[in-house]
Amino acid sequence: MSSLGQKILRLNCLFLLLLLVAHCTPDDPITCTTGNSNCTITNAYGTFPDRSICRAGGAVYPTTEEELKAIVATATRSGLKMKVATRSSHSIPKLVCPGGEDGLLISTERLNKVLNIDTAAMTMTVQSGVTLRDLISEAAEAKLALPYTPYWWGLTIGGLLGTGSHGSTLWGKGSSVHDYITELTIVSPGTGADGFVKVRSLKESDEELKAVKVSLGVLGVISQVTFKLEPLFKRSITYSTKNDSNLGDEVVSFGREHEFADIIWYPTQQMAVYRIDDRVSSNTSGNGLYNFIPFRPTSSSLLGLMRTIEYKQESLNDAYGKCLSAMFVTYILAEKAYGLTNNGSLFTGYPVIGSQHRVQASGTCLDSLPDVGTCAWDPNVNGLFFHQSTFSIALPSVKNFIEDVQNLVKLQPEALCGTELYNGILMRYVTASNAYLGKQEDAIDFDITYYRSKDPLTPRLYEDILEEIEQLAMFKYGALPHWGKNRNIAFEGVLSKYKNGQEFLKVKNTYDPLGFFSSDWTDHVLGLKDGLSIVKEGCALEGLCRCTEDAHCAPSKDYYCRPGKVYSDARVCTRLNSDGNLLKEIATEDVDEKLSVQLA
Repeated sequence: MSSLGQKILRLNCLFLLLLLVAHCTPDDPITCTTGNSNCTITNAYGTFPDRSICRAGGAVYPTTEEELKAIVATATRSGLKMKVATRSSHSIPKLVCPGGEDGLLISTERLNKVLNIDTAAMTMTVQSGVTLRDLISEAAEAKLALPYTPYWWGLTIGGLLGTGSHGSTLWGKGSSVHDYITELTIVSPGTGADGFVKVRSLKESDEELKAVKVSLGVLGVISQVTFKLEPLFKRSITYSTKNDSNLGDEVVSFGREHEFADIIWYPTQQMAVYRIDDRVSSNTSGNGLYNFIPFRPTSSSLLGLMRTIEYKQESLNDAYGKCLSAMFVTYILAEKAYGLTNNGSLFTGYPVIGSQHRVQASGTCLDSLPDVGTCAWDPNVNGLFFHQSTFSIALPSVKNFIEDVQNLVKLQPEALCGTELYNGILMRYVTASNAYLGKQEDAIDFDITYYRSKDPLTPRLYEDILEEIEQLAMFKYGALPHWGKNRNIAFEGVLSKYKNGQEFLKVKNTYDPLGFFSSDWTDHVLGLKDGLSIVKEGCALEGLCRCTEDAHCAPSKDYYCRPGKVYSDARVCTRLNSDGNLLKEIATEDVDEKLSVQLA
């Protein structure tokens, strides 16, 4: 057997193991050393972008709105900073960090009840700690559905509202979950005359709801939310793979043609996978299920092996190895229909027809069963460790952005293989919202995941290309960052991109004038303080700054601050030799030639 055949056989065996493991649940992101005192909190990935430790004096777990009110009142009276924490803490930035080490974490983990379902009005009221999975399943029991949601069902309702999370559509009221709210209750600090707590119940007609429904957690604690639902329906899903040469021309029209469309883009392989996804009659035959493969449980030993392989590829500058691995991963995902099955267990062909609650989201790695498998990003095992850069570019600019990325790939064909190991660039359709910090216009959301080193001073392969794409989006095309999935650089000057940003600050000043629910991080992001960029040695490698001098990169490892290749205003960490010329990422393989053969 050839060397290539042996590699593919080994990878295939690993992939089969991935499909056979059982489940477990990652730990609570809050850890306290003495009861509920002396606590730390992290995100689901175990490390914030600046790698700091977020500490708090204590953590509390209210179960009712009355308990929540008493907690906020007591903390306000005592002058404590507060932050809301969710069950699995999926916000990558430091939105959950209270100011100071004596702050209070208010977990919504036990505010997890469905309070009411009105089938006649087609509404559902839930506490903010209810997970998306629970909302979906409880709604389906009543023959109702929330039409557009994120694909990961481990998010809590309060968490996904706080960060403006969304599904994918250009149809109807749009893709953002917060645009389906009809009522919302929020508990905020009050004056002594209020008993140090203020409870506000808002309806769609209340102007302040536009601030509260995407609040970054700085206005108080959302206690309950009512959503407008629809009758349960079915969808028909087909994945269609095409060359990406016409992607820029087709992307907008494709989103307008199909209600639940999205696109997975593999730029190095010059390939785009179009999700043709539409409603069909409820009496259409089919009981399909979506169980997205990367969201399934994975054994800790396999995760460790996968990380070791990628670490070696990175440390050896083995771009060809990463590209080979990426091609195999994308092939297997396509063969397995990305986790779609026609009957809950087998994939027999497209289209896959299934009820909305069975195909809209997944995340079985969160199921609690014997401890032999976990989510791929679980920080308690030596598994995958990565960054995410997620941003929305307005529809009129999308074609030009795509072409800029394609031009970068022409210059460095192997540069984005690392992102394709993480299933490429997910492109979702998002719609303009009336939320003050929501989407400002119809756009496409680009979600990019890529390797992160355990050492913050170690560059990744093609550090410069990923940085240039990020800066292209944020600074050339004025992209809006996803509030829950980005590095510091994406939030530079962000509030100026929102036409009602100052209106949001006015509501913030009304709800929490003393900033009990604010922190240095949120003040930096909202432009209330300077210093969002953390300028220090190697800061550009982690997206903490945009490099202005070589020390912000890794000159000892041959990475220097230079202009971008396509976007000359970009400042990126580029690998150079002693003569100042570009270095190939691997000396022993002619990557470009080998890739052209493989892709042909």
